[in-house]
Amino acid sequence: MTIDGDTAKLLAFIDSHGLDASTEVSRGWASIGAIIVDASLQRRQNYEATVKPRVDALIAAWPDAQTTSGFRKRLATGTLSEVIDWPSPGRLAQIDDLTRVFEDQGIETVEELRARLTDPAERPAFRDALAAVRHVSPKTLDYIDTLSGLATGLTTDVRIRRAAEAAGIEDTSYANMSAVIRAAADSRGWRADDLDAALWHLGVESARESSA
Repeated sequence: MTIDGDTAKLLAFIDSHGLDASTEVSRGWASIGAIIVDASLQRRQNYEATVKPRVDALIAAWPDAQTTSGFRKRLATGTLSEVIDWPSPGRLAQIDDLTRVFEDQGIETVEELRARLTDPAERPAFRDALAAVRHVSPKTLDYIDTLSGLATGLTTDVRIRRAAEAAGIEDTSYANMSAVIRAAADSRGWRADDLDAALWHLGVESARESSA
């Protein structure tokens, strides 16, 4: 199936569900610690059941983790696994490694993170540094854009793949769905990340309904 064919299927699906992506949808955090933890835990996990409750717990327990230095001080206590109820060392190591990149890059606040990600001269090198961390994929890099409140990337994941499959799209790979979402958004005059967010929220609601 071509991009045009998949785009037509997605547009038909959008219309059948009455989705409107003409307004901006935000999925960001105001805490560096929350962004790093969310980005590290999201891989192959259910967002509503597994990731979001742990990020919420982090924000409640460590309000000073809004800054990189504040988050580092908290990490030094060695209690992160208890705070977010996550014993597996792999994700905890990724959180530490990402924090170190933020420190090395001199990024202290979410505002500074957004500034770095929107600076065409500095963005590539910063993303390269993030990508050097184990398990940080192109999807994770785009997801960090979204978590910082930027309208610059797509976060195609299992929720959106679920919507794509319901639309009859066979190739639900990250690359194909990113291209299809951009093409569908362009055809309606929407921002691609707003359509991505609308499909993401539809996927979350579908998951809730299936588990009810």
